[in-house]
Amino acid sequence: MDRPLLIFSGQSNKPLAQAIADALGLPLGKSTTQRFANDNLFVRFEESLREGDVFIVQSLTPPVQDHLMELLMMVDAAKGASAARVTAVIPYFSYARSDKKDAPRISIAARLIADLLQTAGADRVLTMTLHSPQVHGFFKVPVDHLSAEPVIANHFATRVDLENAVVVAPDAGNLKRASSLARRLRLPLAFIDKERVSDTEVRVRMLVGEVRGKTALIVDDEISTAGSLVEAVEALLQAGAREVYAAATHGVYVGPALERIAQSPVKEVAATDTCPPKEGPKLKTLPVAPIFAEAIWRIHRGESVSSLFT
Repeated sequence: MDRPLLIFSGQSNKPLAQAIADALGLPLGKSTTQRFANDNLFVRFEESLREGDVFIVQSLTPPVQDHLMELLMMVDAAKGASAARVTAVIPYFSYARSDKKDAPRISIAARLIADLLQTAGADRVLTMTLHSPQVHGFFKVPVDHLSAEPVIANHFATRVDLENAVVVAPDAGNLKRASSLARRLRLPLAFIDKERVSDTEVRVRMLVGEVRGKTALIVDDEISTAGSLVEAVEALLQAGAREVYAAATHGVYVGPALERIAQSPVKEVAATDTCPPKEGPKLKTLPVAPIFAEAIWRIHRGESVSSLFT
């Protein structure tokens, strides 16, 4: 606990890293990342890390491979600079969908990322809302898995009249997450059974639950191309929902996502700033820096994290 607490950031989400440092009352550490003419990356810390408790903030957002490589190099450089402990703070953990071998001759990429981080020298990992929670088990170092549920619940409670509302899981994979939010808000639950047609398209097969005349609150772990979201909104409105709001932990918003959301009848789409926020008339950003700051402080002090965030 006497080791200095040091916060550094990769290039993927510096505003979030700065907000975390500000919440802790610390300066954001100085580091340099350059790209050589041959496309190689160069990473260097511009201050001493010796015997420090180092936290490196890097979301694995597009370009994912660049940000992953930068994180690995920063972890390796910190260990080489005699940091006492290095924690990889990964607000958005990409490749978490690749958690199993569900087709022939494919890589379980989530396990590979875990192996790479540990080989680079990460002593622990701090992340939020993994798409597949079992990815936690791929690590042999401690992993603190935070939840954005309190932030999303507070957003809905202050933004929407919950008197006649229902929480909706946009697919079976999010049923447990939506069920937990429904219990927190004391609301009924519905879910949508969908079929994935391609990486960017889905087809709704069935809606389970009563939504007619209600305000539907969709909760998801991430919004990527917004294909699932748009289909869910249409299905809910066709089933008689009065209006639809949506919230997700990770607003990745790639490809046609912003256009789809703008053209969709959804009232509002909220996402935390684990990914750099995007601009849009229906988009809302929910800050999570205070949660990460509290978790980092507790890890640094050797105090319980699970008592607050699970």
